[in-house]
Amino acid sequence: MSTIDVNARRAPALGGFNLTMLAIEFRRVLRNRRAVIFTLIMPVLLYLVIGTNSTYANDREGSGNVSAYILISMAAYGAVLASTSGGAMVAVERALGWSRQLRLTPLAPVAYITVKSLVALLLGLGSVVAVNIAGAISGKPDMPLHVWIAAAVIAWAGSIVFGAFGLFMGYLLPSENVMQVLGPVLAGLAAIGGLWFPIKDGTVLGHISSVTPIYGLANLARWPLYGGAPHLAWVVNLVFWLVVFVAGAAWRMSKDTARV
Repeated sequence: MSTIDVNARRAPALGGFNLTMLAIEFRRVLRNRRAVIFTLIMPVLLYLVIGTNSTYANDREGSGNVSAYILISMAAYGAVLASTSGGAMVAVERALGWSRQLRLTPLAPVAYITVKSLVALLLGLGSVVAVNIAGAISGKPDMPLHVWIAAAVIAWAGSIVFGAFGLFMGYLLPSENVMQVLGPVLAGLAAIGGLWFPIKDGTVLGHISSVTPIYGLANLARWPLYGGAPHLAWVVNLVFWLVVFVAGAAWRMSKDTARV
């Protein structure tokens, strides 16, 4: 009898991560239609307003034009918004007491964070696709096809950092305020991080920009437009903040569920 009890409580493989759980979590996120629509429509509108302005849209920039530069930036911003929103929905779960119930299961914090980050990535993919479709329909962006594809993939993949960021913030902020706070925060980070406009390296603002979470993603996403080798600092920035946010989310989850 004791052998059966021990086996019944044995921790599952991968800390409890599985595709069924991933699919369930993704369906739950899609039920929040307001958040989904916001993360899809806002970046598209920003691109259409800023990126199709005939005054400067056709000016050359790297191997493309200014419209292409803005398209890449807005796709990255959309991915950041969507991924953060997906992760931050954990705040609602905390309010409902669901996160405390997880303490009664063998689900590891890292496995839970992985599931939430992957769901956030799926939301980010939708935003990147929406912005790129808007760009294709507008006919304004002018860049080689391989640049278009590479920039979209990098913008999407790099947004996983903000899935972890959203999860971390979801454990720190109350559910009713989480996106109201994170929306302006992300807009400010995008401006300082060089996503809205280029920031010169070596300046005071450039030094500040280089340590913000969006800096690495902004530069890596636009790197295919300019060519050459990507700077190591961009990659280090992205990896550093990913580790910080994952560790922070795991820490806050452990603290939160420990109160059961």
